[in-house]
Amino acid sequence: MALLWPLTGLTGIGGTGAPRALGIVTLTAAVWIGVVGLGRVPRPVLTLTMTGLAFGVVALLVSTLVGGAGPGGEGAGAWTAVPALAMDAGWGALAGLVALGVQKARGGAR
Repeated sequence: MALLWPLTGLTGIGGTGAPRALGIVTLTAAVWIGVVGLGRVPRPVLTLTMTGLAFGVVALLVSTLVGGAGPGGEGAGAWTAVPALAMDAGWGALAGLVALGVQKARGGAR
């Protein structure tokens, strides 16, 4: 899922700016919440927080290597890496809370 950022940036799929970002964030969150919320993951908040951090690291490395938009890409300073990783971990934690709610609505992790 982390490869969606650089791939859409390189190919131009999804346009640019907010519509592209919203589409990628929505798709990624839906997949994470679906897999963890409907799966048997015992600690969904921790799992998706770490997943968000890993997502950020992969996105950062790929955008640094191939360029394009995002931390490490065109015109981005190195100082943007830490806030970007914190934001990705935060989005993961938020998705984890939603996944936990899905699990509780379904009867909890088994």
